[in-house]
Amino acid sequence: MKRMLLFILLILSPIAHASAATYVDASGLSVDIISQTPNPARPGETVELTLSVQNFGNEDLKNIVVTAQPEYPFSQVDDESLTKTISYLNARQDDDDAATVKFKFKVASDVSAGTYELDIVTTDSSGATKTTTLELEVRGKEYAQIVTISKSSIDFATEEQLDFAITNTGSSPLKNMQISWVDSTGSILPVYSDNTKYINYLAANESVTVSYMVMADVNADPGLYKLDITLEVEDYNSNVSTISTTAGLFVGGGTDFDVAFSDNSDGEASFSIANIGNNEAYSVKVSIPEQDGYTVSGSSSSIVGNLEKGDYTIASFAVSQQGAGGITDNANGGQGGDAISSAASTNVSTNNDLKVLIEYTDSAGQRNSVEKSVQLSLNSTSSAMNTSPSSPNYVSIILVLVILASGYVVYYRRKHGENPAIVRKLGSLAYYRKKKEGN
Repeated sequence: MKRMLLFILLILSPIAHASAATYVDASGLSVDIISQTPNPARPGETVELTLSVQNFGNEDLKNIVVTAQPEYPFSQVDDESLTKTISYLNARQDDDDAATVKFKFKVASDVSAGTYELDIVTTDSSGATKTTTLELEVRGKEYAQIVTISKSSIDFATEEQLDFAITNTGSSPLKNMQISWVDSTGSILPVYSDNTKYINYLAANESVTVSYMVMADVNADPGLYKLDITLEVEDYNSNVSTISTTAGLFVGGGTDFDVAFSDNSDGEASFSIANIGNNEAYSVKVSIPEQDGYTVSGSSSSIVGNLEKGDYTIASFAVSQQGAGGITDNANGGQGGDAISSAASTNVSTNNDLKVLIEYTDSAGQRNSVEKSVQLSLNSTSSAMNTSPSSPNYVSIILVLVILASGYVVYYRRKHGENPAIVRKLGSLAYYRKKKEGN
């Protein structure tokens, strides 16, 4: 009988042991964070958690369900499950034997920097549960961006202000920022200061402007120059990160001109056109636009070609000035003879300057126009008046007198012979005139 009882106990013992092995004590589970990407979490982005689930109890566990219960600022990512299942965990596990599960969460874009809680619930096959609360740090992006530069072009040898607008495009404040720039060719340099500026603090979504006075070398070639810009930013932990970018700045562009009335002859008024700027002007065209007080006979435009800086050229036009008596009529009956007005011929002054239009292509390839006002000097035109058909031609009169005197000498020689004394006397027109008055 005793042997039979012992045999029965030996048979039932494994069954009892197996039944005890299936007993689950959820309190023996430990949940910890192995890794977080990114760390800290960023507003508006996703964060991925890798969790360690370890059984440090005395019994083996089966079918452990791990469930994440996110609350603001965390939420479920589309197509990502909030539940993971672990089929089996041995008792008294070491760290190396722990199971791992991964979850992804969406982080609210409007969340402030800080530490937020996330609950992870583990449930065993018997329904016993345990809640583990994890703490996740959320921090805004430390990122700045150079949004705008105030100018796209500058002139040679001219002090110009260049403004850089810097914006904190992240969601965390920035501190101890440093901005610098350099032109590797050395053609563009800052003046009155070096090339480095400092910003102590810049809140999220705010902007600040730093200004430089710059100048381009007068001997540099016109063209587009590259500015290498460096922005150093200090984060929460006083770690410095560097942002490098580039910007283009054109050197050159437009120019300026000086126009002066230079001469009035052969029925045309001549003007000196000088390039007084720092850039060459291409395909220069000079015109006299329609205007009150002046008319142009013939072509009103003249193409003078290219003008380098400091160079000049001459452009001539048949310009007639209108006075109180109307448009000047010359001996040919037209308006385009001499550039002399009836007001000038009668010594009447006018305050109306002549407008001269200059069109040119600048070093940037843009077509520009400049209008200048020119004061016509009546003193300059008075000399031309002496050669106009309406004025006495003293040169012609003197020439006629010389011809008459020469003819008289020839006639006298034939009549009185070759008397040297008389010939010498008659060779002088003054002597002849005096002799005639004495008789």
